Amino acid sequence: MSSIQEFYSRELPTDYYEGLLADLSKLNEELHAFNALNMSLRSGYPFSAKDNICAMGLECTASSKVLKGYVPPFNATAVERMLGNGFGLLGKTNMDEFGFGTFGINSDPIARNPFNSDYVAGGSSSGAAIATALLKYHVAIAESTGGSISAPAAFCGVVGFTPTYGMISRYGLIDYANSLDKIGVMARTATDIRQAFDTVRGRDRYDTTCTDAQPRGGAAKRVLVIDQLMKHVDDRVRSAFDRLLGKLENLGYAVEHVSLEGIDVAVQAYYVISMAECSTNLAKFTGFKYGYQLREFSKGYNEFFTEARDAFGQEAKRRIILGTFVRSASVRSRYYSRALRIRAMLTHRLSELMARGLILSPTMPIVTPKISDVESLGPVQAYAMDILTVPANLCGFPHASFPYDYADGMPLGAQIVGTHFDDYSVIDFVSAWENIFDYRFKYNVGAL
Repeated sequence: MSSIQEFYSRELPTDYYEGLLADLSKLNEELHAFNALNMSLRSGYPFSAKDNICAMGLECTASSKVLKGYVPPFNATAVERMLGNGFGLLGKTNMDEFGFGTFGINSDPIARNPFNSDYVAGGSSSGAAIATALLKYHVAIAESTGGSISAPAAFCGVVGFTPTYGMISRYGLIDYANSLDKIGVMARTATDIRQAFDTVRGRDRYDTTCTDAQPRGGAAKRVLVIDQLMKHVDDRVRSAFDRLLGKLENLGYAVEHVSLEGIDVAVQAYYVISMAECSTNLAKFTGFKYGYQLREFSKGYNEFFTEARDAFGQEAKRRIILGTFVRSASVRSRYYSRALRIRAMLTHRLSELMARGLILSPTMPIVTPKISDVESLGPVQAYAMDILTVPANLCGFPHASFPYDYADGMPLGAQIVGTHFDDYSVIDFVSAWENIFDYRFKYNVGAL
């Protein structure tokens, strides 16, 4: 039985939602999972939406001062479908500003890990992962560009599913990079992931990139490990991952180590494409129409927009500047066009490889770090942490991160990747793993 079915099979106390919101509000003061809570929630299975996914009547800021005060007059398609199928919106979850980050520290306040608040929660969908780790009954609608679902799911010990690009409508999403953004789901089990995925997926007339293709499933019994990726993994993670491979072999899975030429340049290609697209998407936030409004119209054009856009955080400014540079006419063929060719090449090679099985790797190359440690990382060091999550996201493949071990009380996540439209195969793999492994949670807020 899924937790959704379990929830509806129980009789709720009359003050259930009031108590749930009170407990969550208190924990939120420490862990910063939510940017906004829906204090009027009184019915439905609780779900949350990342704060770059529009929900009518709740402030939607993408964790940026630039959008402070923006309240959408409509629901994103994913939110609308959840609300129309018996779910109740609990609130908007914290995130790195506009999705720019791996650790959840490019937000104000910084997101904190529910296992230990001194540690990062992961990004950019940090709040979605924290909320899922806190709540007994809950699914999170999140979003991934280069690993924004997998990374926090791994660090917070929950299941994070990113579908094939186009399976879930992006209508109502505040885009980071249109050709890379994918709305997905976080939950405590693969069963809940599947039910929420089936609720929100499918063609949408408001999103021309959305498909009604049917996802494929089946219990794949061969997993592929790409050796070039494993060389970036630290020794503690590698040792734990080797134990996972041993367990899978004992369960009857064939484990094959493979090589894939070109995989090492995936991160570089991803950041060129994503920054180019983000600089275009963020051009509309001028302090004139959406969210923060400067209203000092006596100022000159350059002075007005320079001051208005100063509300962007440091990482957002960095990506706007770099993205504007790589798509400029003088260097476009050198950077942006080349990155597009690399993406096409990797998509083809990975698709051919996955005709033999699903790809498995650690989700992150390091164990969960402390907030104080990652605050001192330079941008290039931080970007390099996406080495394992970027290939699947760059090529639009379905993938899921799931807990497979714990080190010093903190969870370790592994990521399983399938080829396009093998979404159910990915979910089925995680579901099979859950038959032999018990996930641990420090909190069970809302338990009946």
